[in-house]
Amino acid sequence: MGTWFGCSLPDDFGDWRREYWFGAKTAGLIDGGYRAYISLTGPDRVRYLNAVITNNVRDLVSGRGAIALLLNPQGRILAELEAYVLEQELLCVSYAMIRDRLVETLDKFIIMDDVTVGDHSQQYTTISVVGPAAAELVAEQSGLDLHAMAEMEIRTADIGVKCSVIRKNLGKTPGADLIVERAAATAAWESLSDAAGRHGGGPMGYTAWNALRLEHGLPWFAYDFGEKQIPHEAALQDSHISYTKGCYTGQEIVERVRSRGQVNRQRVLLTFTGAGTPVAEESLMVGGAQVGYITSAATPPSLPVSIGMGYVRKENRAGGSILDWSGGAARVVTLPWPGEQ
Repeated sequence: MGTWFGCSLPDDFGDWRREYWFGAKTAGLIDGGYRAYISLTGPDRVRYLNAVITNNVRDLVSGRGAIALLLNPQGRILAELEAYVLEQELLCVSYAMIRDRLVETLDKFIIMDDVTVGDHSQQYTTISVVGPAAAELVAEQSGLDLHAMAEMEIRTADIGVKCSVIRKNLGKTPGADLIVERAAATAAWESLSDAAGRHGGGPMGYTAWNALRLEHGLPWFAYDFGEKQIPHEAALQDSHISYTKGCYTGQEIVERVRSRGQVNRQRVLLTFTGAGTPVAEESLMVGGAQVGYITSAATPPSLPVSIGMGYVRKENRAGGSILDWSGGAARVVTLPWPGEQ
């Protein structure tokens, strides 16, 4: 076990490299017990949330979701959340480590709106399925066709226990988050684990999951972005923001940065050569001067080099730029990774 997203979660189930191949080649099962589940009910819920977060929920139809940020007035990232439109509520899925602050902030912004904020984090948990066999596994267990679902579409299903299934791609490969009652989580995990085993997969710890998500260029909240960054610095401007939805907290800063066209530093993808794998917060140097720092890194079994993410000043972030870290050299790259199989 280890600490991930502020929660006690498995580093591995005995062999992280083997588990990595579950997610890369077959089906990996991930304990998503770090999530928080916040509901918004009341007739003004959609209008209210749309005026608070960075993405557009106003135009979502029932059963669809969007990923968004909650910003402070200075444009800094307070939270990342997924917002799903259900028949009688909005479901916001975020992180247990910021749950109290998130609930408090959402409550604080309610002034004249008829909205009630509910915290259901003790009631639910998430089990994620990733890998090329994920869609087939989900179809067998739930009867749902992930290929027929839109990204971040949510549907109810029965996998022996009632659950909500959300299509969540990993790169171009369909995957799924299954939200289940905590009381039924063990039964759901065992059933899904057995199914994954029949496909040559199985449970995957966070050491493997970290390597796989970095390989797909997926940044993690609290690891690769957070309160130190504004969205453009975190390179989330194309995935987490609507520029046509209207006002929200922090919008003035976001628009100012967009019109200016650049930020002084930005999150980039990096490859590392040299001794070992870098650690978070390690400095990136050019000519003896610090020009950035590393946020996360791993050495996937499929690649000949270590990879990761970090923040680099604008004059050093072009693709191909060479930087130094304590163990060797770092290169700014774009996907696909050099030497990727």
